[in-house]
Amino acid sequence: MKLNRRTFLQSSGVAMALPWLESMQPAWAKEQAPPKRIVFICNTLGLHAPALFPKKTGADYELTDYLSIIKAHRKDFTLFSGLSHPAQGGEHLCEMTWLSAAPNPGMDGFKNSISVDQYAAGKLGYVTRFPSVSLSSDTAKSQSYTNSGVMIPAEHRPSRMFAKMFLRGKPEEIARQKQKLAEGRSVLDELLVQTRALLKTAPSADRERLQEYFDSVRTAENDLAAAQAWIDRPKPKVKAQAPLDIHDKTDLIGRIRLLLNLVPLIVQTDSSRVISIVIQHNHGMPQINGVESEHHNLSHHGRDPKRIEQLLKIERAIMGCFDEFLTTMKTKREAGGTLLDNTLTLLGSNLGNASSHDPRNNPILLAGGGLKHGRYLAHDAKNNTPLCNLFVHLLNQMNLNTDKFASSTGELTL
Repeated sequence: MKLNRRTFLQSSGVAMALPWLESMQPAWAKEQAPPKRIVFICNTLGLHAPALFPKKTGADYELTDYLSIIKAHRKDFTLFSGLSHPAQGGEHLCEMTWLSAAPNPGMDGFKNSISVDQYAAGKLGYVTRFPSVSLSSDTAKSQSYTNSGVMIPAEHRPSRMFAKMFLRGKPEEIARQKQKLAEGRSVLDELLVQTRALLKTAPSADRERLQEYFDSVRTAENDLAAAQAWIDRPKPKVKAQAPLDIHDKTDLIGRIRLLLNLVPLIVQTDSSRVISIVIQHNHGMPQINGVESEHHNLSHHGRDPKRIEQLLKIERAIMGCFDEFLTTMKTKREAGGTLLDNTLTLLGSNLGNASSHDPRNNPILLAGGGLKHGRYLAHDAKNNTPLCNLFVHLLNQMNLNTDKFASSTGELTL
């Protein structure tokens, strides 16, 4: 029997798509390479710079406290310093702009702009069931924003995300979902008719805005049609058990692990190719030996050695989670390589120095994606290179042909 990704298991009228199997490799290799994916992970309280950045740049940098934790993957990642978005500030308000680079968050008249994950998702469209996935460690607050600057709520319960991805709903639930989508399309159809009529009679000064509105409604209608098409398609079968949510928010590390454990399942089943994860700063005192204060308070260490040592314990544990994640992504095979080979993974923060709320010199670590890694690349610490220059490179690695994104001034290649 010839197997490929279009092969389904049939049983009692139920069809389930097969996951990728070794026997599929020759057929898939002839058809197409595995898709490129992108994952953004933000630790909103930063990473203590002296424990992260080496003194020597290039490929023969020395292992620092944090880099020693992920030393097994040295050839799989690139570390950057001297990157940030211009015109940031507002203490923690730059969390909302880490993926968008919108200037002056929190100032009067501020409006966010589209985040890079949503830009990528918009370009890709509904080639997957979920154009993008936004996850968070505690609340629905995300870093994903639409073209009009509206936040897309994050899913902070892994069990609920797992159910959306892999569990088929009850017939009545599916019927309700279909009805909602049909009603949405009906409303949009009427809006399109009305907008067409207005376009014919509107003065020339208004036509451009009306055309933009018309185009946005038409895009929304196309998205609803694509979403409808996915409802009756079988969800992929996975061997993993549904995760049990951790209700105690002080179990920061447990929650991070649950979120990161979802990523290989999502990308291996091609349920989405764009994922963002935000590790939030409101977890209280983490359940880590030797930590006796809240994470947020410790990030404002004021150079107190005792407070810094506790902060290091938390951030070492976070880096340990990232090490486990990279190991998992490297051990899962797919045509022509591993999941990590085809998944651009960016770990970083909106703050270069959380103690002083400094949004410059963001810690940025890029792993996977089939790029040539293994170096520490230090950019000017005083005159930072726009982080969006790296975003442009990531978008182009996703084959999305991008010359400019937000505050970019060029493309930052490795």
